[in-house]
Amino acid sequence: MKLAWELHCFAFIFMIVLLMQGCDASVLLDDTANFTGEKTAGPNSNSIRGFDVIDNIKTQLERQCPGVVSCADILSAAARDSVVALGGPGWNVLFGRRDSTTASLSAANSNLPSPASSLSALISSFSNQGFTANEMVALSGAHTIGQARCTTFRNRLYNDNNINASFASSLRPNCPTSGGDNNLSPLDSTPTNFDNRYYNDLINQRGLLHSDQELFNGGSADAQVTTYGSNSATFFRDFASAMLKMSNLGPLTGSSGQVRTNCRRTN
Repeated sequence: MKLAWELHCFAFIFMIVLLMQGCDASVLLDDTANFTGEKTAGPNSNSIRGFDVIDNIKTQLERQCPGVVSCADILSAAARDSVVALGGPGWNVLFGRRDSTTASLSAANSNLPSPASSLSALISSFSNQGFTANEMVALSGAHTIGQARCTTFRNRLYNDNNINASFASSLRPNCPTSGGDNNLSPLDSTPTNFDNRYYNDLINQRGLLHSDQELFNGGSADAQVTTYGSNSATFFRDFASAMLKMSNLGPLTGSSGQVRTNCRRTN
């Protein structure tokens, strides 16, 4: 179980990184006295984890081939491998990225989609990064693994109308109207398996986040959700294609950036 959650962290961190500055490992930078990174941004704080696992990978790589493999490339490979290890598809990872020497707290706060987002806001957020609405729906399938904090779905439990009543009732004891902000609930009903259950949960109005359920709520994404729910091979194909595209979003190459010795700080 611990390994499954650690593997999920790779994929989740990877998607967060890519939706901000590009695939440059900026999210891995710790705060310092003179620098504020992205880890304490609203969407990231108390949510993304697994940094110690990345540290261990980096340490071992530095022993074998110092100064060669960037933290951004580690995230790219680990995202793919974590999906495969949990039963999902693979894709060809391209290497050669370099690491950012900066991070942007404001970008993390403004660019990452909110769990309260509407369908139009989700489409717009991904479109700003060059992704189609169909690619957004496919990438949202990453929520087939992992958990979310009570604070991100509390409002849905008590105020949304498009939620299965028994599902909402089962979650409320772990997410009361006040308190328990960091209590966790799974994003779908098979949270340690990479499968298409996420989409079937949406069809049954069992999406955990408001933004999840927006993908199946009488709008333009309904047909695609239905397709993925009935055909996991189609979902796997589209997810892998979208992740490959995401992995090529604004990478630093050549003389740009650096290969960090420690993923938590610049050289």
